[in-house]
Amino acid sequence: MKLVFCGTPAFAVPTLKLALRAGYDVPLVVTQPDRPVGRGQHVTAPPVKTAAMEGGIRVMQPEKIKNNAELRAELEAIAPDAILVVAYGRIIPPWMLALPRLGNLNLHASLLPKYRGAAPVQWAIANGEGATGATTMRLDEGLDTGDILLQREMAIAPSMTATDVFPLLAAMGADLMMETLRELDAGTIAPRKQDEAKATLAPILTREDGRMDFARPAMTLYNRWRGFQPWPGAWTMLGGKKLAVHRMLPTEVRGARARQPGEVLAEQGTLFAACGDGSWLELVEVQPEGKRRMTAGEFLRGHAVESGTRLGD
Repeated sequence: MKLVFCGTPAFAVPTLKLALRAGYDVPLVVTQPDRPVGRGQHVTAPPVKTAAMEGGIRVMQPEKIKNNAELRAELEAIAPDAILVVAYGRIIPPWMLALPRLGNLNLHASLLPKYRGAAPVQWAIANGEGATGATTMRLDEGLDTGDILLQREMAIAPSMTATDVFPLLAAMGADLMMETLRELDAGTIAPRKQDEAKATLAPILTREDGRMDFARPAMTLYNRWRGFQPWPGAWTMLGGKKLAVHRMLPTEVRGARARQPGEVLAEQGTLFAACGDGSWLELVEVQPEGKRRMTAGEFLRGHAVESGTRLGD
């Protein structure tokens, strides 16, 4: 079977590598252009490009693909049996959807139709889901609306962050894609339509998604922090400056008087924040704007934060 692979981030690499180990013919990898990364803004190749070059595969990095005559000619010349699309980050145009006999096969990191969109892992964890999974589907012109081929579920432990879940799902999803290819080739998969009534969205994350709203219950804030790792994380304002919260835990504060959401309780080197429904968060590790990460105890020793101070202002 001849495949073309489209993908960009580290999540897509296990599927590409497993396809090569399984003996599939992959003459071309399509990925996004090199981009500036990090504080230094060093131009960096996407992980899929690096993996493709290590495997000796030719790489194309078009900025746009919708009306890209060069890419179209390349794909038509290859005439792949299937195009694998894993976190590529581009809408696949109709001409490309119609090209391979087995279709454009996508690995999506959720149990569709739940969490359609750009950030399915992050939103599943942020919403407190106890399980997520991987879905292979045949792409159509909608947003993650194509027919489901295979699915596999994975539990999310209460302490797991998105950073923990991504590599596990990537490995599980790679195996699922190989199973999908085998069964499609054998004609043993019956594609099924998605139930639109059960569809939910997982929109792309913004910096504001990390802003802590202390009117929410502590567990809600904790789940959002778990889901929004490594970005946008969790942050609030203190004295007009940003305070990032790198570790937190829902907790009980016995004997503390009721406080307004966002008010802090500082005692014995420990920092608590009042949340909605009378719940509390312990802010275990923080990072003041322009400073390094530090424990709450270190922070309190260097900053005059009194009980009753309000976060978010």
